[in-house]
Amino acid sequence: MGLSNVLRALVRLLAGNPERKIMTLKNLEPADVADLLNKNEIVLVDVREPAEYANAHIKGAELVPLSQFDPHTLPGLGQKRIVLHCGVGGRSARTVAACQAAGIAVDSHMKGGIQAWMAAGLPVER
Repeated sequence: MGLSNVLRALVRLLAGNPERKIMTLKNLEPADVADLLNKNEIVLVDVREPAEYANAHIKGAELVPLSQFDPHTLPGLGQKRIVLHCGVGGRSARTVAACQAAGIAVDSHMKGGIQAWMAAGLPVER
């Protein structure tokens, strides 16, 4: 889909597309995401760019950079609940909106992103 298409989807969502539904956004705490990930109940999708991912990432998170994002090709789509995350939460929240604008049932992201994850003392890989 690419970043330009994600942005177009957001513009349609914000412009009052008559077919849109009210956006739902669930802000999950890092500890809750860690628990769900450990129980294998979610697919955690990191929407940061490859250089950010290489610097620090959550074990088990799937990298799907926002610059190449296509909500129709999300890993685990239709199999498990998908939770998005980024650096501090802004990009992942916008990406949830883009998913919903595209008709994809994603409603959750990790509040505060990987920064909140690390601040909570949870492990990262480098």
